[in-house]
Amino acid sequence: MKKEYILRGLACASCAGKIETEISKLDSVQEVSVSAMTSVMALTLREGHTSDFTETVKSIVKKHEPDVVVIDKEAVINDDNREYVNNRIQWQGGWKAKIGQLILGALIFAAGIATEHFYTGNVYTSTILYVASYIVLGGKVVLRALRSIARGQIFDENFLMSAATIGAFAIGEFSEAVTVMLFYQIGEFFQEAAVRKSRKSITDLMDIRPDYACVKRDGGIIKVAPETVSIGELIEIKPGEKIPLDGIIVEGEGMIDTKSLTGESLPRFVKQGDTALSGCVNQNGLLTVKVTKPFGESTAAKIVDLVENAGSKKAQTEKFITRFSRYYTPVVVICAALLAIVPPIIAGGGWSEWINRGLVFLVISCPCALVISIPLGFFGGIGGASRKGILVKGGNYLEALNDLDIIVFDKTGTLTKGVFEVTKIHAAKGYTEAHILEIAAYAESCSNHPIALSIGRAYERTVDKSKLLDYVELAGHGISVKMDGKKILAGSGKLMENEGISCAEAEEIGTKVYVAVDGVYAGCIVISDEIKPDSREAILGLKAKGVRKTVMLTGDNKLTAEKIAKDLSIDMVHAELLPHRKVEILELLDTKKRHKGKLAFVGDGINDAPVLARADIGIAMGGLGSDAAVEAADIVLMNDEPSGLVTALEIAKATRRIVWQNIVFALGVKGIVLLLGAFGFATMWAAVFADVGVALLAVLNSTRAMKMDG
Repeated sequence: MKKEYILRGLACASCAGKIETEISKLDSVQEVSVSAMTSVMALTLREGHTSDFTETVKSIVKKHEPDVVVIDKEAVINDDNREYVNNRIQWQGGWKAKIGQLILGALIFAAGIATEHFYTGNVYTSTILYVASYIVLGGKVVLRALRSIARGQIFDENFLMSAATIGAFAIGEFSEAVTVMLFYQIGEFFQEAAVRKSRKSITDLMDIRPDYACVKRDGGIIKVAPETVSIGELIEIKPGEKIPLDGIIVEGEGMIDTKSLTGESLPRFVKQGDTALSGCVNQNGLLTVKVTKPFGESTAAKIVDLVENAGSKKAQTEKFITRFSRYYTPVVVICAALLAIVPPIIAGGGWSEWINRGLVFLVISCPCALVISIPLGFFGGIGGASRKGILVKGGNYLEALNDLDIIVFDKTGTLTKGVFEVTKIHAAKGYTEAHILEIAAYAESCSNHPIALSIGRAYERTVDKSKLLDYVELAGHGISVKMDGKKILAGSGKLMENEGISCAEAEEIGTKVYVAVDGVYAGCIVISDEIKPDSREAILGLKAKGVRKTVMLTGDNKLTAEKIAKDLSIDMVHAELLPHRKVEILELLDTKKRHKGKLAFVGDGINDAPVLARADIGIAMGGLGSDAAVEAADIVLMNDEPSGLVTALEIAKATRRIVWQNIVFALGVKGIVLLLGAFGFATMWAAVFADVGVALLAVLNSTRAMKMDG
């Protein structure tokens, strides 16, 4: 059983990690992920544990973050709550109050400095002013630290800053203590603002979620929540409005903006009979749409869900940093204590100097720069990809793209347009081309396969299905049916071979549908599928980015498949495959990838779902692909363009570069300042920079991932 909770007001990445760790230890929980970026907790309960889990979650969250409000996502049903959900990942802090606190604290601190330097005889007044400014600036920090200690959670940022600054007061460094707290709070403010801006970028992606639907009921038009609209109802979309639910246009025509789904700014013309996808914007014309999917299964809802839950699948680098931070802080705190106590005991004095060095260690020991910026880097990469019409379901898949070694493509609808046309008809003796087309059209009339539909379009007449008996669809081979008392077979060369029917091999490049009547070859229909304009560019681009081997799998005939593979510079091709053979070949290829290399499969059809799920990285052509393929995939290319793979790879590499820049920079600066502090060369100011300053710079660096063009 899966559950999702909205953690309203959650901003602390470290606290998110602690909440996640504590909940993961519960017997009833199989898997849990808490994202500070999206303020969402996603968890899976073990079998048999289906009771309400909300109160347990609330008690654990309250222990770590008392001000965070826990909301069960399933309970969000009315308009007000839904509107809140759309905006829940925006910054919850009161920035005006924060600025007021900083200004007031700074003014009192300035008065303390002025009193100390210009009224040297009045020591008590300056001390009182320092204490007052410290209370204004750091009072909440100390209170949060005390609450954490009461819960047995010592090593958090509040405790470290409180211990360091109170320690500075204890050794008489009043102004230094207040200075550290002031700059710490200023750094926190800018850091929070940077994270807020990053979240806002992701919130903008959520704008595809419609707020209402205008449904035709009781002879009029009423505005309702999209969740309340049923399949089969008619909705009206005016110019400038978002399409709220997926459906078929039954009246009207116009241009729709699909940028929010595909990343492409070019509007698309739609008319009666065309599909309307939720999340697109109607630019002109009045459209009436018959709803075909409930809101929860609509394109917009699925995309919002994909982006929201992307943070739940963490990259290996994120997991490493989480583990590293658990040990880093306690180790540095122990070193700080030893540095403050051992040298003066051995040397017999100098307590003030060594305690000050120990306090420098305390300030540096918080791993915030890493626990905030690393998830934000991956989150930014996912957001940047989304704006390009590339939906990545988790940081782990974005990271895995960097190690892509073998990429396997389905042919139809992936490398080719999947729009088939009859280009040639061969008729055996005793038959005409028109007769062969008619027989094939009747035989294929009950199938929704693109090839069958192309034959139906070429026939251009209505098929009387009452003439058909004993219709059987032979998976991967073709059709068997009785018509006018005769047994008709229509399908691949394999079907003819299995039935012992000899037929002439057509020389044209394309898919062949062979037709036999009562066990005798009657003719052949050649159907061609056009290669997508950017397929060759995509293959060459992937090879340039380090992909070692490209492979194409298809059920099409060998001659056609080899011609397409040659034109696209694909390294290996397997043709005339039944669906289950694709999985077998994929498993064989999986054994041939390099150490730590990843294998990806790219497909679009319902038959591709098992292969997508089996690959290390399943990539679906989502714009026109089947729901099953999109559901099974790890990455979805909404614009159906293979070149999106190259863009995804570029974004993945840029994201990894940014993440490792942050890791090296943060650990490097902290390491240097720790060494300087141990030898007495680093002040508390340097320590504050190594903590808050480095965190701020790392966060700002991570926001670059949001703006990547690939």
